[in-house]
Amino acid sequence: AYERHLDPSLHTVGKRNTQKIERKHLTLRTRIKRLARKTICFSKSVLMHDVVIGLFINRYEFGLSI
Repeated sequence: AYERHLDPSLHTVGKRNTQKIERKHLTLRTRIKRLARKTICFSKSVLMHDVVIGLFINRYEFGLSI
C-alpha cells in the first residue's frame, strides 16, 4: 500500500514513530468530532467532510487561518 506514495527503500517498519502517529490520530479524533465513531456531528457530503478536515489540518499544523 505504501509503494504508491513512498519509495520502498525509504519505508521502515518498526515502532519508533508509532507514538507520534497515534497521538496525531487521537488529536484529530478528539478535535474533529466527525471522525469519532458515535457522534451526532457528521458531514452529509464527502465535500464538506474534506473541507472541514482540510481547514482543521491547515490551522492545527501550519497555523494558517482561512
